[in-house]
Amino acid sequence: MAGNHKILYREQQRFRQFWLWVVVLGVAAIFWAGLVTQVMFGGQFGDNPVSDVELVILFVAVGLGLPYFFYKMTLTTEVQPGVLQVRFWPFHLRPVRIPLHTVRDYEQVVYNPIGDYGGWGIRWSFRGKAYNISGNEGVQLLFYNRKPLLIGSQNPQRLFEAIRQAKEMG
Repeated sequence: MAGNHKILYREQQRFRQFWLWVVVLGVAAIFWAGLVTQVMFGGQFGDNPVSDVELVILFVAVGLGLPYFFYKMTLTTEVQPGVLQVRFWPFHLRPVRIPLHTVRDYEQVVYNPIGDYGGWGIRWSFRGKAYNISGNEGVQLLFYNRKPLLIGSQNPQRLFEAIRQAKEMG
């Protein structure tokens, strides 16, 4: 199992919700406005402005860093014979390996990300754990000895079929 790296399914997702990008870019725009107003035109940004150096540091961190961070954040799901791997970059340095022999059952599901798990990302709730980045579909894994795990997917039917095939092969 460990030496076999045949990939049956691979999916890489990014945050693509319009409302999320409006918020992220809106926050970043505040720091862009501050940089232009205070550093480039010599005005004062806000009632209690920080120094130009501090504003440049905040601009780099929030005005550039925050959008870049959300742009680069990815959820990669990979199915190989006998194993499913999930990596939510940058939070997982290495993929989380789920040996499929520990999976009792699995099902394709439609869920409410906010109502069921409190949103997107790496989420914990009374329903179990979820790795999701956009949408409201995925595959839920049911285990013998732990709470369920939901893997969000833009193509849940293909993910479901790959898990079925990987369990048979593994």
